[in-house]
Amino acid sequence: MSIACQIHGPLDLRLTEETPPPLGPHDVLLRLGAGGICGSDLHYYQHGRVGAFTVREPLVPGHEASGIVVDIGERVSRVSLGQRVAINPSHPCGVCDYCQAGRGNLCRKMYFLGSASVFPHAQGLFRERFVMGERQLTPVTEDGISLGEIACAEPLSIGLHAIHRAGPVLGETVLITGGGTIGCMSAMAARLAGAAEVIVCDINDRALAIARSVGADRTLRSDQVDPASLADLAHVTIEAAGSPQALATCLAATRRGGRIIQVGTLPPELPFPANSLMARELDYRGAFRAHLEFDWAVQAIRSRRVDVRPLISAQLPLAQSQAAFELALDRSRSTKVQLITE
Repeated sequence: MSIACQIHGPLDLRLTEETPPPLGPHDVLLRLGAGGICGSDLHYYQHGRVGAFTVREPLVPGHEASGIVVDIGERVSRVSLGQRVAINPSHPCGVCDYCQAGRGNLCRKMYFLGSASVFPHAQGLFRERFVMGERQLTPVTEDGISLGEIACAEPLSIGLHAIHRAGPVLGETVLITGGGTIGCMSAMAARLAGAAEVIVCDINDRALAIARSVGADRTLRSDQVDPASLADLAHVTIEAAGSPQALATCLAATRRGGRIIQVGTLPPELPFPANSLMARELDYRGAFRAHLEFDWAVQAIRSRRVDVRPLISAQLPLAQSQAAFELALDRSRSTKVQLITE
């Protein structure tokens, strides 16, 4: 039997026992190495929904994880017993028009783990043992790279996708609102892409300190800055806080002809700043999940071209899932909280 964490509704998190399914020829049985609690997991826990995706049956959350190979199907060739692996939670169909155009993150039949976007829900990775197809797994053989770091490949891929959507940023100034995990991952991605200056804004001093530790050149307390002083500050702004006030900061800071990348999930009822976009010829682009960037993220972590370790605030056993979620909700004490097996 295996322990799994389930969300049944708002603030209703339970531990249950389950038996992993039998292995198919190309399947792999994994033990959870580390699983990061994401903002979407917290939304499911707090509100029973993320945007339009509502929990309609018990949902195992978790989509950013690493694992250890316990058993393999008879035709598995990608991984071997005992290996540590990064787990890609995204299952695009590969045949729809979006997949054929190289935009698998927009797949018409996407199956994304730990999500209520489909019904029955796509059960996630906060479980002691689980089965994955081998194509979702990337082995990490480098010494010294921890399971916690490997689990950060998925959130790093979000930051990489945001910068990919922004287009070339070499020599440009990039401003990011939100110093949480995705904001910091976007800052690291901007540095990898050659940005001349990376600025992170937040209203939390701890978040800003973490952002500086992962490479932000400058940080700003956005609630203590005169919006007029931000004018023409950045060629690219990335809204990673999911806050209307943060979007207003992006609008104020983006240079004429610049780009705003929307990564955070905003409230549904929000006035659209069409006139500002029009008069200043701003490009407002969405960035949703990631595609090829997952492999880029694994490579960046395994080579230590980025160091995600400062983001990992705590690791708690799966049996303490409730305490882990409560800690993850407290931004004064945590950035990335991970669940592990004992």
